[in-house]
Amino acid sequence: MKTTGNVILITGGSAGIGFEIARIFSEQNNQVIITGRNEIRLRMAAAKLKNVTPFVCDVTVPDDVDKLADYLKKNFPDLNVIINNAGKASYYKLDGDDNAFANAEEEMLTNYLSVIRLNQKLLPLLKNVAQAAIVHVSSIVAFVPNHVLPTYAASKAALHSYSQSLRFTLGNATNIKVFELMPPLVNTDFSQEIGGTNGIPPRQVAEDLMNAFEDDTYEIHVGRTAQLYQLFQHDPAGALLAMNS
Repeated sequence: MKTTGNVILITGGSAGIGFEIARIFSEQNNQVIITGRNEIRLRMAAAKLKNVTPFVCDVTVPDDVDKLADYLKKNFPDLNVIINNAGKASYYKLDGDDNAFANAEEEMLTNYLSVIRLNQKLLPLLKNVAQAAIVHVSSIVAFVPNHVLPTYAASKAALHSYSQSLRFTLGNATNIKVFELMPPLVNTDFSQEIGGTNGIPPRQVAEDLMNAFEDDTYEIHVGRTAQLYQLFQHDPAGALLAMNS
């Protein structure tokens, strides 16, 4: 996959991993559109970067997604990369004391169902260009869950399965490549409640994605994810204990 001359949409692009992906790709002569729910924060983020256009959108709201799709078709018809990065994580336990259903409903919508909806809306655009890619920002917990992030882990496991099915479906019939970016704990505002200060910098995640584009590495095990995946392959129970210790 080429790393320059792309037109790239990044959801959740105003902070954290999304912002660093926007930064690194904008530095390589790509046109980037970032979305987010907070207009002020979104415009402040775009102002720090070159070749970046903000668009206010909540990916969980169908009308917002329709407006985004119409905007892109009109203003960026050469869109060829979608990076589904917007996410939601709730820190709770499945012991009956927390509102597991409400948390699950919101997380599954944000982390999984909204990705399918946006891809469905924008696939016609991607099919019209010579090179195209869809990127799903998944997680280490797609392989092994952390019990205090139960639905976040479940949503990322679903996203992992969907990524594989979409890659298989599009692989031989279209020009669209499907990447899955699987970071471990990352030091962002998003992760502070679960010890994010101990995580890797988001710039490392963005750099690994850029390298994966160059090499066509479709499943990207960032940092500790690679080690956990190896453990999971030969000792699933040990991997579960390692994740939850």
